[in-house]
Formats: sequence, C-alpha cells, structure tokens
Amino acid sequence: MQIATGLAKLRERSGLTLEEVAKRSGYGKTTIGRYEDWRSQTKPKGRTVRLIAEAAGGDAAEIAALVRLAEDMPDGWWVGGAVPEWLHPLVSLEHEADHETAFAPSVVPGLLQTADYAMAIHLAEQVRQPLDVVERLVAARMKHQAVLTRESPLHLWVVLDQAVLRREVGDREVMASQIDHLIEQAQRPNIDVQVLPWKAGAHAAGLGHFVTIGSGEALGAVYVEMLGGGLYMDTAEDVRRYNTAMDYLRSQAVDTTGSLKILAAERKEYDR
Repeated sequence: MQIATGLAKLRERSGLTLEEVAKRSGYGKTTIGRYEDWRSQTKPKGRTVRLIAEAAGGDAAEIAALVRLAEDMPDGWWVGGAVPEWLHPLVSLEHEADHETAFAPSVVPGLLQTADYAMAIHLAEQVRQPLDVVERLVAARMKHQAVLTRESPLHLWVVLDQAVLRREVGDREVMASQIDHLIEQAQRPNIDVQVLPWKAGAHAAGLGHFVTIGSGEALGAVYVEMLGGGLYMDTAEDVRRYNTAMDYLRSQAVDTTGSLKILAAERKEYDR
C-alpha cells in the first residue's frame, strides 16, 4: 500500500497521466496501473519501482525510499495456497497494521475464532472441497491469529451482533467453547469486544460484515465481506464513511463491561 500510494502521489503531484508515466518509464499503462493499486497480486520489483518513480518525477530520497520498501518486502506465509488469493490483501494488511475494527453480524470474526468453530464455518462454506483443503484453511486461520499476540500486537475492536451468539455453529459444545474464548480474549489489553443487543434495533451497518484497518495516520482501508470474495476500498471518503458507521455501532452497542455479562449469560444458555 505504501509503494502504490507513493507512486500515485508522485504522478499526481507532477500532473502526469498513466499514459505519460508509461511512455516515460518504458512500461505499459496496465503495469503502471497495477503498481499504483495495492490490491494487485503483483509483487513490486525494485527496478520497476525505481523507473516508475523516476518517470513520475520523484526526487532521489523519495525514489530510494520506495525502492527500499520493494526490496525489503518478503513473501508472506499466506502466499502459495495457505489463504485464498482474494484474502491476501486483508491478511497482509493485518500483518502490518496496528489497529482494526470489525462489525460481525452473523459469525465470529476469524481472528477470534476457535479451531472447532472455524472448521464448522469452513465446512459450511467449502461444501465441495476435500477435507484436507478445509483443514489447511483452518490451520492458516489459526496461524494468522498470531497478529494478536506478537510483540506489538494488533489492537482489535469488535462489535458483535447478539445474533452471532445465538447462531449455533457446529454444535452446542462448539458454541460454548467459542464464547469461553471470546470472554478470555475480550480481557486482553489489545482486544475490545462489544455486543450489539437485540433491543438496539436498526443500526448503522445493516448491509453486513466489514472491517476497517490501518497503521497510524498513514494507512487506512476498508474490507467488506462478500460471497466468494471481498471488496477493498481505500479512498479517504470510503474510509471516513465506514469509520463513522463503526463509531455509531460502538455507541449503540453495550459497553465492554456490560458485553462481558451478555457473553457470560449467553454461555450459560449452552449448558442448559
């Protein structure tokens, strides 16, 4: 994202079009467009970044910084089949980000799922996939949760619709264990969980699951869950709109202390 945003800003500052930068750099317009789109699956190459940045009018320091980012970029563990390609941008953003918010209207977010809960979710979604494929997806989800326990952990703030706690994923034992896990995780200093109760009624995000994610003030993006894929947005207006929706959701949800009480009450229901 830093490379793509940096190249686009250099070009826009110079008042150049994609075609003009393509002509100056010797690359095609499509290549320039891919390098300015952080959602592209193309891994930036240092030499290409240098030539595009030079063509876009960057100074020596700006070019060196962008080239260094490209040359220092490792392949993430999620590349190569561990995670579906359409999830690569989200997983890589979570790997680099320092904060994330999520609204979950139907299932527990992946970063807070137990292995059994994740298995039940994947078995339902991947109905035509062999069991070993599903098991790899679950293992990848568990591995990715390390972003919550690393040295500088991701700060995760989740608003759960109360319906998530009543939707019996797997069986009652799986749900009881999942809620126990939510209660445990919600008491970590970098994780906040709020429950949006039934009585909240209509709310600011009636269209479904979404995530806002960022790092300081420099990076910001939105991921919206869709069937068979996801929609990624990074314009200032889109990020502002979804951050505002999350602010309203947090104001409508029960506070974190009250939410722990709701989680505990819902947990008891699975013992009956």
